[in-house]
Amino acid sequence: MGSTRNCTKAAAALLCLGALSLLAMPARSQGGGEALYKTKCAVCHGADGKGETTVGKANKIRDLGSADVQKQSDADLTGIITSGKNKMPAYGKSLKTDQVKDLVAYVRSFGKK
Repeated sequence: MGSTRNCTKAAAALLCLGALSLLAMPARSQGGGEALYKTKCAVCHGADGKGETTVGKANKIRDLGSADVQKQSDADLTGIITSGKNKMPAYGKSLKTDQVKDLVAYVRSFGKK
């Protein structure tokens, strides 16, 4: 009986660990988007996404939190990131699909601030 009880406790512990790892995944994904944004985008768009950098002002970059940007579909934002737009360079060759998705999710977070 003691070994059955130990097996049950072990199974419950594994189940809890599995559930916790699933809950941690979105946070990791968004953290990846934030890290990518800081290295690839913040120079022009600014840490806050408002585009109030020297490059952003010179190129009249839109505020990423604005309704104008936020109303764009994920597909639109993905296209802009991968193919570029106006003076924004294309990142399709240097970023993986999951990285672009993470960036789109991070851009969405500016609309919630």
